[in-house]
Amino acid sequence: MENSEKTEVVLLACGSFNPITNMHLRLFELAKDYLNGTGRYRVVKGIISPVGDAYKKKGLIPAHHRVIMAELATKNSKWVEVDTWESLQKEWKETLKVLRHHQEKLEASNCDHQQNSPTLERPGRKRKWTEQKQDSNQKKSLDLKTKAVPKVKLLCGADLLESFAVPNLWKSEDITQIVADYGLICVTRAGSDVQKFIYESDVLWKHRSNIHVVNEWITNDISSTKIRRALRRGQSIRYLVPDLVQEYIENHNLYSSESEDRNAGVILAPLQRITAEAKT
Repeated sequence: MENSEKTEVVLLACGSFNPITNMHLRLFELAKDYLNGTGRYRVVKGIISPVGDAYKKKGLIPAHHRVIMAELATKNSKWVEVDTWESLQKEWKETLKVLRHHQEKLEASNCDHQQNSPTLERPGRKRKWTEQKQDSNQKKSLDLKTKAVPKVKLLCGADLLESFAVPNLWKSEDITQIVADYGLICVTRAGSDVQKFIYESDVLWKHRSNIHVVNEWITNDISSTKIRRALRRGQSIRYLVPDLVQEYIENHNLYSSESEDRNAGVILAPLQRITAEAKT
């Protein structure tokens, strides 16, 4: 299939990235290889969107540190970038709203591109040449107008998919819209049975054609939780995170027993929302 016939995809990963690890970066590479390998898609960009401080997760260090670490981790990437919109919001934003923000941003950019298309005529040339050039430019302009906007899809690990089953953590209508309107690329991990989880959920099963399960055959069990535990115990995290991220953590002494107690006893933002809505 020619590139022009393939659906262009932007991979969006939302999460704490507390801190970002080599496994987070691997998710993008695995998903890109998988989608490009289907022959139906072409991945054009990857976006890392760290959650804002208002999420109130236990042990969540300030967003500006997590954003900087993500930027350091992707410094040499030619296609994965960090977006700060979600992290800068004063209130926690649901994942569906983040997906919608990035899809609308792509659509707006596409409209601007069309409006700024080149003029069709170049005066002062022979009429025949001008007509040929005009036909060519009209064709290019038409191609720009008909060019499809890339589709944003949510990139996640199996743990995020399985969190759909946690009571009150997600709105059921949000889950439906995420899988129906955007789609998921879920990378498996050891000990998870993603296909079984999809089978046992009516919503996920209904939209299973829009959920792409990517097997990670090179087992990698790195997690941010384990990274923080090692740091609290004074153990090395080298080769688990990018070198620049390790250096930044050490220079700013980011993770400790004190930082792990941050937001202790505070209700997670999604659960706060459910409680507030129940009272109204």
